[in-house]
Amino acid sequence: MACAKPVFDITPFTMLDFPDHLACIVWFAGCNMRCSYCYNPHIVLGKGNIGVDELLDFLRKKVGRLEGVVLSGGECTLYPKLTELCYKIKELGFKIKIDTNGSSPQVLDSLLKKSLIDFVSLDFKAAKSLFKNITHSNFYDSFIHSLQILCLNSVPFEVRTTVHADLLNEKAINEMADILLENGYKGIYYLQNYLHDENSLGNLNANPKKLDKTLLTDKIRIKFRN
Repeated sequence: MACAKPVFDITPFTMLDFPDHLACIVWFAGCNMRCSYCYNPHIVLGKGNIGVDELLDFLRKKVGRLEGVVLSGGECTLYPKLTELCYKIKELGFKIKIDTNGSSPQVLDSLLKKSLIDFVSLDFKAAKSLFKNITHSNFYDSFIHSLQILCLNSVPFEVRTTVHADLLNEKAINEMADILLENGYKGIYYLQNYLHDENSLGNLNANPKKLDKTLLTDKIRIKFRN
């Protein structure tokens, strides 16, 4: 990831991505996973267009108009100066939400200990048996470490999974729910159905079958977002 211009783009306004807060979204270029269903290949594979100074100039103009900043991507925790950036964002009075795949537990732990994060969305890609097939990476153990760190922390967070039923069926989702419970997760498990995009990274079926909700576990509260 190029450090000079780490940001691919900025969404100037959202009411959906940071619970109960008006926010903007900062999309960091680059990712260490290659999920088949990813509909942001231009961000994952692309280079940054916006430098930190330009980002901070944008945020200064939003003081008093926005409450929060969502750091997303790509994978924002890959940016080596993320801690420094978070301090600068906090100095402007914004709350910070992190969207992460959980591959950098040490970064996440450090940001939490420094009280630089106010909310986290943790993407659970798959159980260990399917993780490499779906993400083309070996970060399952890192994800579990991130999950455990968050479960032991007081900062609110959510776990979410994008579901393409040809990749993750009801049995797979139930296994993932059990993993969450075994590691102390007590929140809602959010599922979001795959929305086909011709530009997604993988050559996936455009119309996968839907999960049969009657076959999903009731041990954890599951909520669909679309």
